Formats: sequence, structure tokens, C-alpha cells
Amino acid sequence: MREYLIHGGRRLSGRITAQGAKNSVLPILAATVLTGGKCLIRHCPRLTDVDAAVAILENLGCRATRDDDLIEVDSTTVTGTSVPEKLMGEMRSSVFFLGAILGRTGVAEMSQPGGCELGLRPIDMHLDALRTLGIVVDENGGKLKCRVSHLRGGRINLPFPSVGATENAILAAVTAEGETIITNAACEPEIVDLAHFLILSGANITGAGTGKIRIVGAKLHGCEYTVMPDRMATATYLCAVASTGGMIEIDHCRTDDLTAVLAALEHSGCDIRCGEDFIRLNAPERLVAVDNIRTLPYPGFPTDAQAPLMAALATAKGTTLFVETIFENRFRHVAELVRMGADIRTEGRVAIVRGVQRLHGANLNTTDLRGGAALVIAALGTDDFSRIRDRGHIDRGYENFEGVLSSLGAEIERNDY
Repeated sequence: MREYLIHGGRRLSGRITAQGAKNSVLPILAATVLTGGKCLIRHCPRLTDVDAAVAILENLGCRATRDDDLIEVDSTTVTGTSVPEKLMGEMRSSVFFLGAILGRTGVAEMSQPGGCELGLRPIDMHLDALRTLGIVVDENGGKLKCRVSHLRGGRINLPFPSVGATENAILAAVTAEGETIITNAACEPEIVDLAHFLILSGANITGAGTGKIRIVGAKLHGCEYTVMPDRMATATYLCAVASTGGMIEIDHCRTDDLTAVLAALEHSGCDIRCGEDFIRLNAPERLVAVDNIRTLPYPGFPTDAQAPLMAALATAKGTTLFVETIFENRFRHVAELVRMGADIRTEGRVAIVRGVQRLHGANLNTTDLRGGAALVIAALGTDDFSRIRDRGHIDRGYENFEGVLSSLGAEIERNDY
């Protein structure tokens, strides 16, 4: 069992540097398969999800090595077209390899992806997009077998601006013959980061970051690239410090990517100052409630920041209404917060959070990445001891989580037994 042991009650304060973006580096690592050459990817965080992506690359026949935050991938030779079920089960983002493998080899086989259980999250949009490009998809017993004799461009209209489906469509289309148009595409910064990497590799992509992306198939090559900073990890640390009434400066971050989160924290009473690549937050002794937090596709409030902010506002003055529109099962952390004394009532995709004066420590169980981070935030804001089990969910998305928090003054340690 892997767990965190936390003694709360400390006011967090200090200065940190934002880690590389988990949700950007994973599709970029998948994209290296398409280049047929050597890629140097910098600012790669040390995460278990990144380790899983590297293992998939090696399973496909690529050579992948890490040196600190640099991962070098040589995809000159690709000998495999399938991803083992064990590796698929370790992370949801493994599905990105579907479009990349098909774009390189024309054949791919894998099981349904794993990761956090946040609801159904069907990959139907991914598969429908691939079919538009001429790919034949056979689904049987949780297995996906895909093949294409001639990858061709097409017009893909996504029913919802899904980040994953947009990225998979881009990966399959960049080497397809002719033009591909993706409409109702996701606009998240991670989409733009993936496009920038592919363009440096020789791809012809315009419109990334808008609802309409145009791709003309091209031959790719290796390149060097630096991954964008992680806006979700940045948001988590801002919420953690805010919940303790502390101060923080985060360097090497992009403030424009966090507009919705920063607005919510300002409404909660935090004083925020932003520069070109830093955020400085000074929190009041006690936060105040924010009327309404509704998760939406970018540039709306991100679903990945919902749980950390809820934990911070569980002790705010007043009532906050949270509406989750992205995933139907993203309130799994609520039951654990209630065990700590939080006053939260849920009905479907709505959570009503009535701030209490103080939470108390408890033995807690994490069920997903962001919900696990939320429990750590809540525990830091108590005056008690908390034990947070199944730390593995958190290790998927936060590099040296306890080390960063300790540098800010938190009393937190890892325990493995």
C-alpha cells in the first residue's frame, strides 16, 4: 500500500517552478512514433503515466531513454503494432497511441484504455473520427483491431469538443493523403502544444486552438521540443496554498491558460499578481465562497481543477455551487471530504458546498488523480493528522508532490508498506 501521511495546520508559503504538462507530454510522446526519426522532448515530468508511455514506445520497437527532464525517442524502427493490455490498463491516455500507430503502420491492436474511473468516457468519438479517414475498426470483447489500406484525409465533425478525440484525429491525419478538416475541435492549450510539436516535425497544421483545424498530410521527421507547463498542477498548488491562507509564487507558468481558475480564486478573496511567466497568490486567512463553478471545455473552468478548488472552498465563508458538465462521475472525492466534516450535498452533476469552519483529519481513500489531490489539500487545511491511501493515483499526474508541498512548509511524507 502506498499512502501519504499528513499533519495539517501549517500555512504554506514559498516559491516553486511549474512542472511539465502531463496532458501535453503524453500525446507528444505518442506522436514521436510518426516521425520515423530521433526526437528530444524536454521538460518531461517524472510521472507514472509518462513511464507507462515510454514502456509503450519500447514495446513498439522504439528506443527511449531519459536523462533528468529530457526524454529521447528514436522511432526509426517500429516493429510492433499492438499495445499489451497491462500497459493499456495503466493510463487512459494510452488511447493516443491508436492514431499514431495507424498513421505509421496502418495496423493497430489494443484493449480499451485504463486510467481514472470518471464515468463511461467512451472512445466512440475517437473511433468514428478514425473511420472517417478510411480506417476499419473491429471491436470484440474489449479489444480493438484497426487497419487501413490507404489512409486518406476527410472531414471530421466531433459531436463534442473532446480533447482526446481531437488529438487522436490529428495524430491519424498528419500523415494521411490529402486534407483533413476537424470541426468542433477542442481548443485546449495541450492541443496547441501537440500541433506545435508536429509542425516542428514537418506537419502541415493550421487552426489548432480554434474549433476548426485543417491538416494536410505530410512526411514527418524528428525534432527537439519543450513541453508546455502543467496548468492543472499549477492550479492544484494554488488551491493548496489558498486553503491554508498562505502565499506562493509559481514560476515558468502561462497565466493565460489559467484565466478561469485565477478568476475563481480572486473571487474567493485571494490577491493575485501575474507576470509574463509567473503567478503570485496571497490568500486571506479564510476564503469566501464563489457563487457558481461550472466546468466547461476550454477556455471555461477546467474539470481537472474542480476537485482541488472544492477542497479549498469546503471551509470558505458561504455556499458554492459546483456543476460538472464534462464527466458524470467526477464527485467521487465528495464522500471522503464529508468524512472530514465537509458539508456537501450532491444531486447528479451538481454539488452544493456549504463552507464549514474547519475540517478534521481522517483515514481517506483516493479514487482518481484530481480527487486524490483534493484530499491532500483538505488534509493540509486541518489541524489534525490524516492518512491518504492509494497514493498511486496522485503519482500519475504530480511530480514529487510531497517534495513540492514540503518545500512550501507542509508536513507530508510518503509511506510504502
